[in-house]
Order: sequence, then structure tokens, then C-alpha cells
Amino acid sequence: MEPKIIEGGVVENAVEAVQAVPEKVQASAAALKDMISSLTGMAVDFGLKLLAAIVVLAGGMWIAKRIAKSFKRMLERRGADASLVSFLGSFTNILLRIFVVIISLATVGVQMTSIVAVLGAASLAVGMALSGTMQNFAGGIIIMFLKPFKVDDIIVTTDGKVGVVKKIMIFTTELYTFDNQVVLLPNGALSNSQITNLSMTDTRRADLSVAISYGDDVDVARKEILAIIKADKRVLKKPEPVVFVAELGESAVILGVRYWTSSADMLPSRGIMMEEIYKKLPKKKIHFPFPQMDVHVKK
Repeated sequence: MEPKIIEGGVVENAVEAVQAVPEKVQASAAALKDMISSLTGMAVDFGLKLLAAIVVLAGGMWIAKRIAKSFKRMLERRGADASLVSFLGSFTNILLRIFVVIISLATVGVQMTSIVAVLGAASLAVGMALSGTMQNFAGGIIIMFLKPFKVDDIIVTTDGKVGVVKKIMIFTTELYTFDNQVVLLPNGALSNSQITNLSMTDTRRADLSVAISYGDDVDVARKEILAIIKADKRVLKKPEPVVFVAELGESAVILGVRYWTSSADMLPSRGIMMEEIYKKLPKKKIHFPFPQMDVHVKK
């Protein structure tokens, strides 16, 4: 086989290409080095900003909490209503926390215009997703302005929950029942439902029912019950207490007992009154009948 002859120009081009390889490698290495250096600088810069943002977030949350507490103490010193103090304190705390989060994002490098745009776009979606929460917020404002109840009032809800109002917050109201349970009631439902406020007035009437046997002297029972009621210092003299025949039951005469006390004394006095009536009426030959039925058999 005859050997192929390579022209001189081709050989020269090949030699130049081989010689250019180290230069390209060096150029690529330099570019890679510059890119790594740039990425390293960017990472260091972002890391420092992130660290600063974390510091701002942690410190800001602590400061926001302190400011909210100071604000609540200031309102308390000025004699503001306890319900208003609780609501505004909770609202101020949340508002300051949102502000701290925004400042932290700006520290990282997020543009404020971007934050505003995101908040604007998210507000619609959040508002639709949290429509119930927004109703609770609006309900809290309504409760604060209309004041159907306030902190330390005793209320009864439509579903039968009875307790003392301890806190009125932005979205919920904290209720302590008499068996020491904590119930969180949504403000939206509270502002749109029937609420019975047992502490709205200074005085309340207590209504008791006492069953005595047929044949017992009603006047003696009335006199003794009135003596028991009037001996209790918590009972008000005006309006005067009354005892009357309320019903002729199947196996007993039902006496209605009514007397007035302060709102705070009404519930505690009921149990004591019933106990005193139970102890003293039998001494006057007044009996408490058992449910009974007379059966007549015809032969």
C-alpha cells in the first residue's frame, strides 16, 4: 500500500491547534476561578445578610413583645377598660411582629416593592381562605365598640356555656367556666349571636321553687322561708322578698320564692338558701313530699 502524503499546510494547522489547547485550558480555568470567586463572594454576602436578618428577627420579636407589654401597662395605668387593654395589646403585638418580619426580609435583600406586591396579591387569597378569621377580627372590633360584655363579666352563650370573661383578644374571647375549664369562643359567632350578660346590672333576682306536702300550712312555710331570706345580709330589702303558691303539682304544693341580691351574690346565695330551707322547715312540721301516685282498684 502506498503511504499517504500530508500536505504541509495541514500539518501546520494541526500543530497550531495542539499549541492552542493549553491556552484555552488556562482561559477556562481562569473563567471558572472567577465564577467560583464570584459565587463565593455572593454566598458570603448572602450569609452575612441572612445572619443579620436572623438577628433583626430575633431582636425585633423581643422588642415587639416588650413594646406591646409596655403599651398594655400604659393603658392600665390610665384606667382603660380591661377589655380594651386586652384587645389593643393583642392587636399591637401582632402588628409589630408583622413589621419585624418585613424588616427582616428587607435586610436579606428582598425589595420593599416586591414585598408590597406579594402582600397585595396574597391578601386576596388569604382573605378568601381565612374568611372566618376575618369575621372573627371584625367581631372583635364590634365587641370592643358595642361592649355587650367586658372582662370579668359572667355571660351565657347560645349553646349553654356559662363563665367569666377573662380576655377579649383579636380573634377569640377567653371564657373561664365555674368548673375551671378554659373555653375559647370565636368573636365572629359572639358578635352575631344572643349573649346573656349576667353582670350587666348591679342587682339580680333569685327564683327558687320549694315543694311542700298537701295539708301542710302554707302560711307557716311562707313565714319561715321569709325569715330565712331576711336573715341573710346579702339579700336586699328593696324590692322585698316574696313567697307565693306557684303551682299545685301532682304530689306537692310548689312555693315560688323570689328575692334580690347584688349580681355577684345571686348564684352563691341560692345554694345556701335551699340548704337553710331544707334544714328548718321540717322543724315547723313542713314536709317535703316524695313523688307518689294513688291507685284505686275497683272490684
